[in-house]
Amino acid sequence: MPSTMHADMHARFLALHRAESPLLIANVWDAASAALWQHAGAPALVTGSAALAWACGHADGGALPREALLQKVHDIVRVAAVPVSIDVEDGYSDAPEIVASLVREVAEAGAVGINLEDGSGDPDLLVAKIKAIRTALGDTPLFINARTDVYLRGMASGEAAVKMSVERLARYAEAGADGAFVPGLASADEIATVASGTTLPLNVMTVPGLPSLAELQLAGVRRISAGPALFQHAYAAGLQATRQFLAGDMARGLDTAMPYGELNELFAAAG
Repeated sequence: MPSTMHADMHARFLALHRAESPLLIANVWDAASAALWQHAGAPALVTGSAALAWACGHADGGALPREALLQKVHDIVRVAAVPVSIDVEDGYSDAPEIVASLVREVAEAGAVGINLEDGSGDPDLLVAKIKAIRTALGDTPLFINARTDVYLRGMASGEAAVKMSVERLARYAEAGADGAFVPGLASADEIATVASGTTLPLNVMTVPGLPSLAELQLAGVRRISAGPALFQHAYAAGLQATRQFLAGDMARGLDTAMPYGELNELFAAAG
């Protein structure tokens, strides 16, 4: 039996996908970013695969060790007062039972959602993974955001990309997915067609040329992810400040730092 807290957090996360306005996901990568973004008002904490892998010193694309992922899950859940969802890439295995075992551990650690991608592979494999996860979890609720990389990997374009995405999402929905994630999708018309062609709440990712929030809402988008952009922004600022410091400018690069007391109080409150 899932705990009452887990069930409540899952219900909160599900409701965010049914709200009047799209859910804005400021992706996190560790306990620090989770606590800070939560402090800023984030209604849910969702990791991004690239940022989390980079934060652990690994490249994106399935290189993250299982133990490193699970440690991050525990760290983030510990500071969380809002629902937590974890990007598990492709589950780090082609074996559905191994993916299901990992996801069960992620859920047991306190996460109430995952992202799970198909990459450039056959959609049959993601269907099998989703079904295996549902079997392994039993009555434990988990929001499975099924990601298709049709656009991100340039597997098709135009009407063919829309058709392929909709067909894949239909199969993932039938297998037990709760959400549809199509990163790289940016055309307002194509977004609207995909959104109307799936029964799942549609998630898009910020990319150059993405329509405005109002336009995305009108097109039927229910969730918008920042992806790796916040990590890239934060570390670009840190890199620039470090370069200035190492060049001997020991003030200008550090003058926008958060006060020590504010940060320490925030983490003390997080436990």
